Amino acid sequence: MQDCGDVPGARLATALEALGAPEGVAIARVECLSACSQGCAVALSAPGRWSYVYGRMTEADAPDILAGAARYAAAPDGLVPWRDRPAIFRKQSLARIPPIGEPT
Repeated sequence: MQDCGDVPGARLATALEALGAPEGVAIARVECLSACSQGCAVALSAPGRWSYVYGRMTEADAPDILAGAARYAAAPDGLVPWRDRPAIFRKQSLARIPPIGEPT
């Protein structure tokens, strides 16, 4: 990723990295998730699992993002029960994408 300076996405990524990834989670910076009208976005994905994109995130959300990512990593299919998701994941979901190549 090129140096973006002090932009919200870079600040969010720095906050996530400072807290550290929970077991089973890797933090990867990407240039763009094409969710420009939704502020900072994060994505959760893994082979054979549902993928999610969440928007309107800030660096203050980093602890909740990592808690949600840990729950996602622990779910064999990526489907975390609604009540077990952090509020920001329940309210700020932009997309849920089925596993590629598997029946839904």
